[in-house]
Amino acid sequence: MPDVERLERVARKYYVNRETMESIATAEGVSRSTVSRLLDAARAAGVVSIQVVPVHGRASAMEQEITARHGVSARVVPLPDGVSAVERLHHVARTTGRVLDTAVGAGMIVGVAWGTTTSAVSEHLLARPLADVQVVQLNGAMNTHSSGVGYGTDVLGRFAAAWDAQLHLFPVPAFFDHVETRQAMWRERSVQRVLRLQHAADVAVFGIGAFGGAVPSRVWAEGYLTGADRAALAATAVGDVCTVFLRADGSWEGVPLNDRSSGPVPPVLRRIPRRVCAVADEHKVPGLLAALAAGLVTDLVLDERTARELLLVRTVPRRAT
Repeated sequence: MPDVERLERVARKYYVNRETMESIATAEGVSRSTVSRLLDAARAAGVVSIQVVPVHGRASAMEQEITARHGVSARVVPLPDGVSAVERLHHVARTTGRVLDTAVGAGMIVGVAWGTTTSAVSEHLLARPLADVQVVQLNGAMNTHSSGVGYGTDVLGRFAAAWDAQLHLFPVPAFFDHVETRQAMWRERSVQRVLRLQHAADVAVFGIGAFGGAVPSRVWAEGYLTGADRAALAATAVGDVCTVFLRADGSWEGVPLNDRSSGPVPPVLRRIPRRVCAVADEHKVPGLLAALAAGLVTDLVLDERTARELLLVRTVPRRAT
């Protein structure tokens, strides 16, 4: 039998890091079939314990209550014991991929807001070629430290590749320095072309940006906001959707940073028929409640811990118009 250290290394790469057997085989200098045998040996030796988690009755009950309370189609994802924050995210992302498999069809336009959650979702899409599908970026990714092009292209590119779709990037800053600059850019024909695609989208995919949590939101962790921005938002906003910040009641008007944001404001986002939101962190419940109050979500995928926290909030914010 191979040494336990090697079994642990290979098992961690496959089950935790989600590397393919081909990439593991290359790194280990062995064949793909050898990797498969090593994984079997890891299970036999007790290095890996695979647990089948049934869809518990409580998850179904939570789905029904969330659907009734918030008027959305809810999917609650059960979690194995001891799951890490990253694994939790990928459990939700996997279910979101299945939801999108039923929501996206030929001839559709799919709007995607880049972020930690949608990046995870992009890794769990069910690949199938669809005719005349277009994927459009919903918010810019540039900041003062990076063009954001590489990250945005990677995330959006995986969506486009899954459906053999045409990709439309949105090469503008996530947040402009000046309102006047944003207004001027929005008059450019190249930008207007992307905006028209966003407005014509059939499906939107996004997560909830939060100020804290086990897996930080990229807007907060990657240098998009200044210290002054953070201080101002902490006093007024509870989270963001597509880099547009929301108050607890779902309102967004009058939040200064929103005038410089590149993301679609709630009235624009609400015009998209299917709006799929994925959440895998109870710290995001305040932002999720704001998004629900704003009517931004039609399909909600969340893990059972987040669902439990959501249902603990008995007073549902009034929907912002």
